[in-house]
Amino acid sequence: MKQRKKESVEDCLLTCISDKMLPLVVKEIEIPEGVTAEVKEGVVTISGPKGKLQRNFFHPKINISKEDNKIVIKCEMARRKEKALVGTYEAHIKNMIKGVTNGFIYKMKIVYSHFPMKVSVKGNEVIIENFLGEKHPRKAKIFGNVKVDIKGDELLLEGINREEIGQTAANIEFATQVKHRDRRVFQDGIYIVSKGA
Repeated sequence: MKQRKKESVEDCLLTCISDKMLPLVVKEIEIPEGVTAEVKEGVVTISGPKGKLQRNFFHPKINISKEDNKIVIKCEMARRKEKALVGTYEAHIKNMIKGVTNGFIYKMKIVYSHFPMKVSVKGNEVIIENFLGEKHPRKAKIFGNVKVDIKGDELLLEGINREEIGQTAANIEFATQVKHRDRRVFQDGIYIVSKGA
């Protein structure tokens, strides 16, 4: 059997640093015209034509600051998890900027073949009546400031917070899940058909 070549302590340290650590990870996000940003103690506030969003991005090794017309995310000696988290923070802040400038729209389709479904909005809930002929209505919670419009067999979800819209759409889909029936026959439900800005 071939014997593995012994590695020195220095080689092991260099391998660990090159594989798992990066000296500095930096992401820069441009702040577009008409949008204002404020960063204070890890709390990022973005304001634009469609509204205002605020989110806490606290991590002991990650620093977020505003420099000129940019939001800068830095992490020194980042391991894989911290590097991934920097990318996640960048995506969240970009979504916040997109939300306050253009907003987000999800389209959902009402599908039924056996029993005509009646869908309405009451307060912060979507009410689904006569689903599969059930006597009791099903309900789905609307998160945050998401606006739900019903136009024929379509639902339009609009808002500036992508996570709130996504969670609201997921709640509606979940509320119309078919259980204890053959899904190949009973395809009734409310389904997401598009996600856009």
